Formats: sequence, structure tokens, C-alpha cells
Amino acid sequence: MSLRKRMSLLVFVDSAIVLFSIYIGYFLLHPIDNPFTNTFLLISSLTIFLAHHGFAMYYGLYRKVWEYASIRELVSIFKAVTFSILTVALVQFLVKGDILYRALSITWMLHILLIGGSRLSWRVLRNKFVSGVSVEEGRKRTLIIGAGSAGTMIARQLLENNESPLMPVAFLDDNTTKIGLEIFNIRVLGGTEIIEDAVNDLDIEHIIIAIPSLDKSTGSILMQHCLDTGIRTQTMPFIEDLLTGKVSINQIRDVKIEDLLGRDEVELDVESISTKLTNKKILVTGAGGSIGSEICRQVARFDPKQIILLGHGENSIYTIDMELRRKVSPNTELIPIIADIKDRNRIFDIVADYKPDVIYHAAAHKHVPLMEYNPMEAVKNNIFGTKNVAEAANMFGVSYFVMISTDKAVNPPNIMGATKRFAEMVVQNLAKDSETKFAAVRFGNVLGSRGSVVPLFKKQIAEGGPITVTDPKMTRYFMTIPEASRLVLQAGTLANGGEVFVLDMGEPVKIVDLAKNLINLSGYEENEIGIKFSGIRPGEKLYEELLNENEIQSRFIFPKIHIGKASPISERELEYVLEKLPEMTVREVRETLIGLANQKNVKVLLPQATYG
Repeated sequence: MSLRKRMSLLVFVDSAIVLFSIYIGYFLLHPIDNPFTNTFLLISSLTIFLAHHGFAMYYGLYRKVWEYASIRELVSIFKAVTFSILTVALVQFLVKGDILYRALSITWMLHILLIGGSRLSWRVLRNKFVSGVSVEEGRKRTLIIGAGSAGTMIARQLLENNESPLMPVAFLDDNTTKIGLEIFNIRVLGGTEIIEDAVNDLDIEHIIIAIPSLDKSTGSILMQHCLDTGIRTQTMPFIEDLLTGKVSINQIRDVKIEDLLGRDEVELDVESISTKLTNKKILVTGAGGSIGSEICRQVARFDPKQIILLGHGENSIYTIDMELRRKVSPNTELIPIIADIKDRNRIFDIVADYKPDVIYHAAAHKHVPLMEYNPMEAVKNNIFGTKNVAEAANMFGVSYFVMISTDKAVNPPNIMGATKRFAEMVVQNLAKDSETKFAAVRFGNVLGSRGSVVPLFKKQIAEGGPITVTDPKMTRYFMTIPEASRLVLQAGTLANGGEVFVLDMGEPVKIVDLAKNLINLSGYEENEIGIKFSGIRPGEKLYEELLNENEIQSRFIFPKIHIGKASPISERELEYVLEKLPEMTVREVRETLIGLANQKNVKVLLPQATYG
């Protein structure tokens, strides 16, 4: 029906209701009188007729979509009718000096009842006859967890949209006052502790979690319970995403692996970060990588004067450059630089030319088994590359230098972790007599990064499986890329020189559990994809650590950030090792660096050198 026809029909219906209400109201009080000969009643009826249509237009009663009406629309009806009656009362007083209170009261009640009833009838008739589709036909039986305003909204939308593949059949809610009640004829069966029973008893085929106010740690537990049933689970956005405008309340999405980490967002000290970054020149090495590119995105929010995107891969730098150009403030200049951190002269020239205020050093080789086969490349990139960037920062007066490190630098049995720990030592030694505030930030795996297991597992699932897991006991720490990057920025503001900051990674996650969750989230059962244990690869550990027993410092200097007590080696020892590394055999390099990283005596060290 066109808008004009729709409005014409509503005007006609309302006109009949308005006149019927006032004449019936008068007739109920004066059944003997002939109302059509009463001039005063004629004036009153003409007044309410014109007043109603005026207020109805003002409150939009003829433009509302009544099949989706809510309390807001009922309030509009109440206002339009009430103001129409008050207008009639005013006219009666001006014309006759009297107001027919009883007649107007009856008219008001009939008016609201019939106007509201006509709209309700419109909605009922449309749902019953206009759609012509059975609400049960071909739709998945859906359990909605959360019987609050969000869950009610979702249920209503699913019921009214007969093209939706989902049909709500039950609610669960931990609010005991709601248990046993019905919403849209859908019963609230009980609390979330009966998820499995509800799924089995009601043949549930789909679950929607509709509790935006859940904190992420509680939400992750609830999502895990739902996934354990083997039923596809979707969720509404968390409250912080709604408040920041990232998503809207009616967006339902699949549960993501990040949701299962259960890590609540930390409030950053925006003022201190702004002081360090706003209108400043920021250089990010490894800017095309997973962490480096996210650091660039986070830095861009603070309107720096320049972001210098330095990376070795042409395509990755082009990609992040193009992305940021669509987002950054006009006051921020983007400078894409293709360079290799192993090229000392090139790095010194870049730092000398652009004179950055802050350097975030994210460039590194991070793949443990790959570096076991290419140890000298790990040495060149992770140690000498870091040394080049850090010494350039020291020479040209960069205010802050933050190195991205890893939990694999703790007690490493592999060359990658050992080179990262030695790079931390290089940075710590430079911090001793420098105006540049040097620091390292150590954290574990980040979900979705190019080196993490998640993209590999997703690819294996897409190919039909099996997923390869090295060992059923293997665990790792995980956090999301945005969280890690934000905490890196925050840690940079806390640096006084030489610290190794450690990010709180929460509880370690079993890799096999991660694989099972990804299978469920992809819509498969474990026996369809399969999990194959391939054995630990070269250089890998079953368990990762963020600090060794000599470095443990429990006090947090900021939520989710604390300082490790990682000790550097002496300057003479450091210089001696750096001088000797290029001359060593691969075996000597491995023994030396792993020994140093684990604070063990190794043959290459000066006899008089000690840890200090």
C-alpha cells in the first residue's frame, strides 16, 4: 500500500473513531436527547475532529509503521488524544462557560481505546493474513539467552520477520523473577545452568546470547557453555562496543575465537598517551606486520604530526599506508619507507632525516621452527637489526624507544627466543647512559596475527581437516592484536629507561581446546574435521612463560602491565658477544645465545664477566 493510500485510510478510520467517541459519550449520559440537534455538541465534535487530526499529524500517527509499534507509539497516541480533549474543553469553556467533564472523560477513554485498538488490529491482521507464511515452516528452533530488553527485541524481530531462518522457542535468564513468565508467548524456562538440558529437551538448533551488559570474562564462560552443546551460537555486541559506536544493538554476529579469551577491556590513560603522541613524529618498524600495523592504527587515533611506516615488505607497507590514508586526520602526515633494519646506514639515515620523537620497534623474525632452520637470519634481524634501530635512536635523541618482545624470550630452548632476549639486553644496556628512554614490552601470542595458529587452523578447517596440533598438553598465552597494541602504547608512557614491561596475558589456553572451539565456531563437529597430533617441532616448548623465577615481580604499575626484573649482562660482555657472533659457527651461536638467555655460563664469555 502506498503512503498516500495508507494515510487516507488512517485519516478515514480516525475520523469515524473521533466522531463515534464523542457522540457515544454524550448518548451514554443523555440517552433520551437527540445529540444531532444539540448545537453545543456539534461545535465540540467539530473541534475534536480538527484537533485530533492536527495533533495526529504533529505526533506522526499517520506515518508510523504500526506493525512494529512499541510503547513509544502508544505514548504518541496518548498525547494526541489527550491534547485533543483538552482543546475541546477549552472551546467549551470559551463558548458556554462550562465544560462537560463526564462526557469528555468517556470520550477520552473511548478515543484512546479505539485508536489504540485500530492500530493493534492492523498489526494482528498483517501478521496473520498479509504474510501468508507459517511462522514455523523451515525455521530453526532458537534459544535466546537473556530475557531483558535486548532479548525481547531480538525475539520480536524474529517473530515478525517471517523470512528469518530462526524461530525463537524459549528464553533463559538468570533473573529468578522472570523464570516462568512468557514474553510474546515464549516461556522463560530457567537460568543459564540448564543450557544443555534446554537444547536437548527442545531440539534447539540455534542459540543467541542477548545480554550486552555481560562483562567479557563472564561472557566468555557463557559462550563456551553454549559451544560445548555443539549448537551454532551467535551473540549481541558487548556494552563497550555499543557505547563506542562500533556496532548497533541489533547486530547479531557469530561468536569469535577472541570472545572466548574472556579478557575485559582495560581503561587506558589517554591523557598520558596523548602527551607522548599528539603532534609528535612516530616511527614504527615492521609497520606492515600484524602488530606493527595495529600499533599504527592505534597511534593514528592521537593525531600525531607524522607516522613513519617502515617495513621490508613493499606490499604490506602499501596496504597499511592506503588504509591509514582513509582514516587519519588531515594534520597527520604518512611517510611509507621501504627499508631493511639490517641495513645500518639506511636506518641511521632515516632516523637522522625524520628525527622521530618515538620509535616502536616491531620488526622481527618470530616463527620459532623456521628460525631453528635459519638461526643466522634470526641473529641478523632480531639482534643486529634491533641494535641498529636502537643505536640510531640513541644517537639522534629520540625521546622514547619501545621494543616489542615476546614471552618466548623467557628460558628459551630455541634460537628465536634467545635472539629476542639478547635484543632486550641490547636495549637495556643502551638505557644505562642515554637520554632516550628505552624499554621492551613482552607478551605472548596474538590471535589472528600472521604467525599465530588461528589462520592455520582456519585454513585446515576450510580444506576439510584434519587440524594439526603438536601435542595435547601444549598451552600458549593469547591476547587480541588491538589489546596488545594499546597496552604497548600505554607501557611506552611508563618507561623511565631499561624496563622490560610484561603484559598480563590471563590464563594459558590449551591449543587442542582452541582447535576444538574453532571447529565448533566454523559450524562443524570435531569428528567431521578431526584433530591430528604431529609432535613438538624444533625449538618448541610445551608451556610458555612470561617471566622466569628470578624476574617475577607481582606488583602491577598499571592494570595488566607490570615490570619484570630481567637483568642485562655487562656492557663489556655484550660488546664482546656482538663482536664474536659473526665469526661463530651455527652451533656456537646457538649455544652462546641460549646460554646467555638462560643466564648460564658459556665458553665465549670473558672470564671476568658477570651478570649485572
